[in-house]
Amino acid sequence: MLENGTKAPDFCLPNQDDVEICLRDLKGKWIVLYFYPRDNTPGCTTEACDFTEALPEFEDMDAVIFGVSADTTKKHRSFIEKKSLEITLLSDEDTSMMQEYDVWKLKKNYGKEYMGIVRSTYIINPDGILADSWTNVRVKDHVEKVKQRLLELQA
Repeated sequence: MLENGTKAPDFCLPNQDDVEICLRDLKGKWIVLYFYPRDNTPGCTTEACDFTEALPEFEDMDAVIFGVSADTTKKHRSFIEKKSLEITLLSDEDTSMMQEYDVWKLKKNYGKEYMGIVRSTYIINPDGILADSWTNVRVKDHVEKVKQRLLELQA
């Protein structure tokens, strides 16, 4: 994980509507940036639905939420429609941003090794500084923890 208190790596990625979203355009806002393995899988669906449900509370805190995976923008659109999501999903097909944010790692499953996304979340403050982070996220209650931490950071 990147160190809290350091500048967040810049990024420009397409969202589900093929509109480019860049960190530089989000100055002045709190950003919740969460990385997840794949659209339409059980844990990823729960996490996306939990963030969607909590979206009004995050908006009240002047925060935007972005989910990031290596899925295509087309898959993101399908996922959003299928699950009625209201959050923005960013597509990092070449994994360059995930590598910058240190969440693209060697994983092991059933004795096989492969590169993949480690479920992680960053809070970026309005000045573009990493304010807090979580790695190897367990989906249950995670959104609530992020919300509480954001409130603490803003106090």
